[in-house]
Amino acid sequence: MTDKNADIAAFVLRVSTGAVFLVHGLTKLFVFTPSGTAGYFQSLGLPGALGYLTMLIEILGGLALIAGIATRWVSLVMVPVLLGAALFAHAGNGFTFSNPGGGWEYPVLWAVVMGALSLLGDGAWSLGRKR
Repeated sequence: MTDKNADIAAFVLRVSTGAVFLVHGLTKLFVFTPSGTAGYFQSLGLPGALGYLTMLIEILGGLALIAGIATRWVSLVMVPVLLGAALFAHAGNGFTFSNPGGGWEYPVLWAVVMGALSLLGDGAWSLGRKR
């Protein structure tokens, strides 16, 4: 793989996953509301504070990924968030994400994508690029 291809791959993964995380976080903020998100986390047997933290990570992390700031670290932070979603929110729904309630395949796939992005880093088209 050439450096140019790696830069393109990093850009595409950063922007697409960053947008998905941003939308998920903003949905928790504006649709489900912070207290509703905390309540959902509590219904899963988790501390409600994790709902607030997850919302913050998704919004700020999504923005950082889109901009290409600290991509390696942000991507690594996203891995346990996604694996937590797979384990606590989706594991009981089976594998396929089209199952009622969504199975665990989607968040696990995104965790793997975040792991790969952490290896790629910021890429050339980012604010965090070392010039």
